[in-house]
Amino acid sequence: MKNEPLCSASCPIARSLGRIGDSWSIMILRDALAGFTRFDEFQKSSNVAPNILSRRLKELVDDGLLEKVCYSSSPTRYEYHLTQSGRDFRMVILALAEWGNRHFAPEGRQMQLVERETQRPVEPILTDKETGEPIVSGKYAMVPGPAASPMMKYRHDYLQRKHAGDAGLKFQPEPYREPQ
Repeated sequence: MKNEPLCSASCPIARSLGRIGDSWSIMILRDALAGFTRFDEFQKSSNVAPNILSRRLKELVDDGLLEKVCYSSSPTRYEYHLTQSGRDFRMVILALAEWGNRHFAPEGRQMQLVERETQRPVEPILTDKETGEPIVSGKYAMVPGPAASPMMKYRHDYLQRKHAGDAGLKFQPEPYREPQ
């Protein structure tokens, strides 16, 4: 279910979660990325209630992750195809799968990424597109971008000072909060 306050937040993580943070929406996108396109396929694959599936599909279409395409006019039936935005969600699904396999699969991998031609298992990592270097926390950091809100800048500055050892700090974001 869409979370409107998150959808309008300045943080890109909050905006993304506002649109697809619901577990059913993520499962639908997982299935769409695997190749499912029809309502009954999504429903049977994830065992989601039809009323919830209808709502989530509509929201994913409204938010531009899926497009609704008519494949039968008598009776009227639709398929749901990934848009570029939906296809770009693939890296999130791959990261979730790897994280889930690593931390929540004591029985072993239920699914894994493989190279199609050789079937060699692949462990996905996040890399810097320009250098090819793995993104590791000691070398890279999230910082406010050119369009950062005052709240994002305050939050970053506060954390910088906290990491530098300023023990007397108190996180007081109220003056920087965006109106709801």
